[in-house]
Amino acid sequence: MSWSDKIDNTRQELRALHMLMPDTARAFGGLSKAVKEGGPLDFKVKEFVALGIAVATKCESCIALHIEALIRVGATRDEVGDVLAMSIQMGGGPAMMYAAKALACYDELAEKS
Repeated sequence: MSWSDKIDNTRQELRALHMLMPDTARAFGGLSKAVKEGGPLDFKVKEFVALGIAVATKCESCIALHIEALIRVGATRDEVGDVLAMSIQMGGGPAMMYAAKALACYDELAEKS
């Protein structure tokens, strides 16, 4: 499955989940908005943090969504690589496997944008 397909499937699954529990979905959306707006770190830096956590916790859907957001805000392959290196340092071998997935995701999505 391509990373674009993974993003589409993830969004479809999230819509179904949101329909099942709209109050929870709205609350999580509010939390997401609150942490991404304002504060001393800009959006791009916050997305880099989220990518690092996604790699360390082995969440492919999270990787795809955060890579997509990073490409939208102009993150370079080198910047993503730096974040992936930190993720590997913090998460060891398993993080290295997911860092490789994140780089493949970046390469695929960057090529399409």
